[in-house]
Amino acid sequence: MRERLLLLTGRLAEKRLRRTMAALGETPFDWEVQVLGLSVAGLMTADLLRRRLDGVGGATKVVVPGRCRGDLESLSKDYGVPFVRGPDDLKDLKKFFGRGGEPPDLSRHDVRIFAEIVDASSLDVAGILARADEYRRQGADVIDLGCMPGTAFSHLAESVQALKAEGHSVSIDSADLAELRVGARAGADFLLSLTEETLALTDEVAAVPVLIPAVPGDQESLVRAVEAMIRQGRPFLADPILDPIHFGFTQSVLRYHDLRRRFPDIELLMGTGNLTELTDADTTGVNAVLMGIVSELAIRNVLVVRVSAHNSRAVAETDIARRIMHAAKTDGALPQDYDGGLMGLRDRKPFPNSAAEIAEMAQAVKDANFRVELAADGVHVFNRAGHRVATDPFDHWPAMGLQDDGAHAFYMGVETARAQIAWQLGKRYVQDRELDWGVAVERAAEDLSGYSGEKSTKAERKSRKP
Repeated sequence: MRERLLLLTGRLAEKRLRRTMAALGETPFDWEVQVLGLSVAGLMTADLLRRRLDGVGGATKVVVPGRCRGDLESLSKDYGVPFVRGPDDLKDLKKFFGRGGEPPDLSRHDVRIFAEIVDASSLDVAGILARADEYRRQGADVIDLGCMPGTAFSHLAESVQALKAEGHSVSIDSADLAELRVGARAGADFLLSLTEETLALTDEVAAVPVLIPAVPGDQESLVRAVEAMIRQGRPFLADPILDPIHFGFTQSVLRYHDLRRRFPDIELLMGTGNLTELTDADTTGVNAVLMGIVSELAIRNVLVVRVSAHNSRAVAETDIARRIMHAAKTDGALPQDYDGGLMGLRDRKPFPNSAAEIAEMAQAVKDANFRVELAADGVHVFNRAGHRVATDPFDHWPAMGLQDDGAHAFYMGVETARAQIAWQLGKRYVQDRELDWGVAVERAAEDLSGYSGEKSTKAERKSRKP
């Protein structure tokens, strides 16, 4: 049976929604737009829907605005058809329906993240456990204990045992064979790193070694170590070592390619810190490119370090990057339009509405509530009293008439400042929402399903009233 969609919206968005849907052309489904008795679609809630929606007619699915709050599962049960949230902005409907109304599946990946606690020897056991829990929340699979040359790590064994007791996989990162031996005997799962000259340690312990060249850049010594482990039939990871830019970076990438060509099936590891830590660039893009290389070469292990403040979100960035690359590779597609988590500074389509479309919305507004929208020409602020465009919040202030309303003045100051930042950078702006910086900022996931009534909606309306 051909699917029939019912799209619910508010009065101000009706014309744009109909135009957007008509622009889709031929679709594999039929559709109908229904306007509920409110102006702004973003203020829609499940409780309001239940009160105002008499029925769904012959619809097989109901699409509500992306900011609709409340329990859609209960609506689905009450009306007998699925209720789903659409995108936050109408201009994203094409992408939404291109995926069948379902978000991309980013639950899967094929890369294991080793997250190094670089200064582990200087932390007590409680501090190590706290850092490990933080890394795990950000996506780490293995906690790597970094041992510092010339610094005693007397509680190494205790730390390994405590981490294992908390369910962590553990690796030991040291150039000291004694430390590697202590860590392995305490239960560590991996040892970073061994060379062809130190492979004998694998006869003493069960931990899986990460093999590196005996001398930096000596690919053949790494190949010999790999071949020795293959002959013994023992598990291992191999890491040719990624070098910093201008200190062998391009050649080191070629070494990974060469090793994968020679040994198509072995497990490789790439440490990303020499690029993320030693390059003054936003790490979201750096990690995206690195994980693209990892994906193409089927490198299934990465070592992430976090020392510099500008690299503080390295684990979270690597986590979302591995998921995006895996999904795109599985789909045989470009790593585009899967997730915006790595686009912290700019968005691909920052201004979904043109100045003309915003002007049309402004003409339809009949109340005193201020709306704030962005277009390429600047920040638009409008209500029934007028429509103004500026690029500086101070230019909007004189016309607002809020000199005697401190609370509302503060609110509009915050919103127009956010809008200015978004306009300057080329980011999406949505009124009443913080700017989205992707995974560059740690933020609790918003749960729209937990909203139960109109109390907050009324508060939002009041906050916009002069």
